[in-house]
Amino acid sequence: MVTRREWLAGMAGVGLLAVAGCGRGSGSAGPGGDKPLRFTWWGNDYLNKQTQAVIDLFTGKHPDIPVAPEPGEWGSYWDKLATMTAANDAPDVINMDQKYIAEYGDRGALMDLRQADGLNLDTIDEQALAAGSYTDKLFGISTGQNAYSIVANPELIQDAGLELPDDKTWTWDDYRDLAAKIGKDSGGKVFGTTYGVNEAYLIIWLRQQGEQLYTADGKLGYRPETLSAFFAELKALMAAGAGPTAEQAVEESGASLEQSAFGTNRAAMTWSWTNQLGSLEQTTGSDLVQLRAPSRTGNAADNGMYYKPSMFWSLSARTARPEQAITFLDFLINDAEAAKILLVDRGAPINSATRPAIEEALRPVDLESLRFLDGLADTIKDAPPVPPVGASDVQNVLSRYVSEVFFGRLAPDAAADQFTTEVQGMIGG
Repeated sequence: MVTRREWLAGMAGVGLLAVAGCGRGSGSAGPGGDKPLRFTWWGNDYLNKQTQAVIDLFTGKHPDIPVAPEPGEWGSYWDKLATMTAANDAPDVINMDQKYIAEYGDRGALMDLRQADGLNLDTIDEQALAAGSYTDKLFGISTGQNAYSIVANPELIQDAGLELPDDKTWTWDDYRDLAAKIGKDSGGKVFGTTYGVNEAYLIIWLRQQGEQLYTADGKLGYRPETLSAFFAELKALMAAGAGPTAEQAVEESGASLEQSAFGTNRAAMTWSWTNQLGSLEQTTGSDLVQLRAPSRTGNAADNGMYYKPSMFWSLSARTARPEQAITFLDFLINDAEAAKILLVDRGAPINSATRPAIEEALRPVDLESLRFLDGLADTIKDAPPVPPVGASDVQNVLSRYVSEVFFGRLAPDAAADQFTTEVQGMIGG
């Protein structure tokens, strides 16, 4: 996950794509067909080495298909990709994020993978395929999936003389009361919880009311009063002393994991993606526990949680080497040896055929996270619709309005109305 500042840095490139008005490519071969297959992704040094190992494995098995790696960093990745796409020079194989699936797919920059001859999707989870689909076309294959959940530090909860909650029956009131008691018992030295202020948190809240952030046809899918209740619940959490003050929340939003309240053992609970458990345990030096989201009813089946793709593999619609690109993508998602290299760093496996190979190589903490995801299967019914064109900056808009509510500059009703108007303008345009 990235900080708010990094999200802002990643937005600049989308405008270039829009201005260029990319036409729809045919995917047919063209000039340069004898050049290496270009493969771009973002990541740190660890992911770069891991991905290069997969490329080496592929070229060893397919010496007739050379691959040219183009790694990047999140902050500059989207700006560079948009520039290349606008210039009709996009890489053949592209690491894609769900926020941009609609942006690139709707403008014809990505291949419809359901039409990709030679790509085997038979053992891929259907919800994962739906998460990469927009306007009935499949623009991305998930690299793996996560769920947004609460991570608890049992030691800090026990220090307050309290017990871990039953996450199959707890409610938002239970969550707030537990967090407030922890904060009070510590004299303010430990927060009961940090706030899960992002789109995933909001989506979970809305799904508990039978609503969605977006509809399948690209519109807003909630009632203003439901969004107002969301802002009000966050304000009540802060008012109860369950989490940071408004000023502290601003500092927390830009903090690294190592500097965060939870990472430094100053918070007993936090919201996190499931694949971050290992990093959180390493940073805190504690054995941690993952918990389901609270619900309104006290029934885990109503908690609104969902599987979210970590990121995607996509193919350029204009690749001059479609057959080679499809062969490489099929290798990335279906080869068991490749799966043992990639493991779960880009999310939990979505391919039932390669999962056994992955499980054999996992660390205990990663296997624990995988088991937690498995346990959600009975209560997760579907995936939220893909964010529509224009929605890529909604994360930052939401954070801004939450801050306004926390500081008392906007009432929850006003924040809900202004957020709705602003986002409607973004996706309506």
